[in-house]
Amino acid sequence: MSSFVYPPYQLIAGVDEVGRGPLVGDVVTAAVILDPNRPILGLNDSKKLSEKKREALFDLIRENALAYAIGRCSAAEIDELNILQATMKAMQRAVAGLNIQPEYVLIDGNRCPALPMLSMAVVKGDSLVAEISAASILAKVTRDREMAELDLQYPQYGFAQHKGYPTAQHLAALTAHGALDMHRRSFKPVKLALGLA
Repeated sequence: MSSFVYPPYQLIAGVDEVGRGPLVGDVVTAAVILDPNRPILGLNDSKKLSEKKREALFDLIRENALAYAIGRCSAAEIDELNILQATMKAMQRAVAGLNIQPEYVLIDGNRCPALPMLSMAVVKGDSLVAEISAASILAKVTRDREMAELDLQYPQYGFAQHKGYPTAQHLAALTAHGALDMHRRSFKPVKLALGLA
């Protein structure tokens, strides 16, 4: 994390998203302001951590951060806006949900949503910036848990295994069982399964 040069502000929030690629469910974002007096060891891009490690860090972040918030856009909003715009809106909602207003926001990726404070996009930020790593962990664990809950309701789709991504298993289930309300109808594999493409 040491190679990144932080902007000269005290209250810096990191923002990341999970769930742009899946065919089902919300795109989930998180915003986190870490407490410099309560550092959290082991933060990294959530995709590089084991599920057990992510779960442990999820609790540590929520206990030790100065502030955190989850933002989201539903499948219906994704279909209406498109996935990029829905992701930007979900990021805005996460930042707006913080109970401490940050002075500066660092966002994973190559673009920033419109925000009322200064912001900067950081490519590979989830590996370089502790605040973004923390946000990626909160967003991923939140969304993975929602997919596990959906799996209990609709076991025939296998959501616990593929987390909604377009795997062969998911595509076969879509063809066999059709789409659920929370499937993203603007995504081509869903359209194909419904005979709309």
